[in-house]
Amino acid sequence: MSATDSRLPPTGLAPTGLAQSGLADPHLADLGWRPFFAGQLSSNEAARTCPLRVMPVRVMAVHRGQLAVAGAGAGAGAEAGGAPGVAERTIPPFVPHAKTEEDHATVGDWLLIEPETGQILRILTRASLFKRRAAGSGRKLQLIAANVDTLFIVASCNQDFSVARLERYLVLAREAGVAPVIVLTKADLAADPETFAQSARALASDLPVHIVNAREPASVAALAAYCGRGETVALLGSSGVGKSTMINTLRGSSSIATQPVREGDGTGRHTTTVREMHRLENGGWLVDTPGMRELQLSDASEGLAEVFDDIVTTALACRFTNCSHESEPGCAVRAGLADGTLDAARLERWRKLTAQDAANAPGWPGRNHPRTAPPRR
Repeated sequence: MSATDSRLPPTGLAPTGLAQSGLADPHLADLGWRPFFAGQLSSNEAARTCPLRVMPVRVMAVHRGQLAVAGAGAGAGAEAGGAPGVAERTIPPFVPHAKTEEDHATVGDWLLIEPETGQILRILTRASLFKRRAAGSGRKLQLIAANVDTLFIVASCNQDFSVARLERYLVLAREAGVAPVIVLTKADLAADPETFAQSARALASDLPVHIVNAREPASVAALAAYCGRGETVALLGSSGVGKSTMINTLRGSSSIATQPVREGDGTGRHTTTVREMHRLENGGWLVDTPGMRELQLSDASEGLAEVFDDIVTTALACRFTNCSHESEPGCAVRAGLADGTLDAARLERWRKLTAQDAANAPGWPGRNHPRTAPPRR
């Protein structure tokens, strides 16, 4: 159980008496339901789950103009779902009183709905949320996935491998309070995959790194340990790194379409176009996401401080609090570069990400939006 689960429910919300409500159904736990979510229901809402007038459901996929949701029964028009005792249906995506992009539902969200109509009553506070700014001049906020327990950062052992890109994903994971795991694919095509693994391990001393052949069940078997009953694992990485192939192998299925990469530069074409949850036999859930080569950071200061803690800690020793680490006297960062304790290339990547985070912050709707639950460490 994570630290988040042990939090007391908000004032005025009572998870007591759940055994007499519909919230103790073990099939909800199969979907990832836990005390953190149950504790958000008022006594009145909990009582209304039995008889069924308010229903908690989880968003399985986001389609154009509709959401695929699953729950214990799921209400009118529901069909048998991918997990025993779970039913699925589609509902309208409209959320009452939504003002910003973050107020809308994304894959992994828990919703309270009216069973007969499927109307969303509200979105429960998220335990975690992955989001990014979209590429282009509009830079609209995009929600990637919610209520994720572990993030598989997927990269391939070829010319598309990028330490800078891995750092961006790590910042995203740390900001969301989700445990990151590096998964290096296409090991069978690399002359020395261990060199890629060494570069990944150098990013953090406690960072799990797995080298796999995404097509081989025995090779990806170790990843199943992260996908226990009710646990949710999201996969992020560029197109063509093998996310969909790996999900197919873990599921023992070929239901998700895949495409080959270009031989010239090792990059791939978008295969996954819908963010969707897939169930594993051991009860875990995998969230496949479209490939993302560009990941614009915003409101990620905490994640940046964690991933680049060596630089941030060193900067605290600078003589001036507003030191730019360029020419000021008493700059501890430049001293670190001189004695080799800091790496110049890593410092430059930190500068770039910090500047991007600051540039994306003004006027961004999420800046003043209530944050999700505290990170689980």
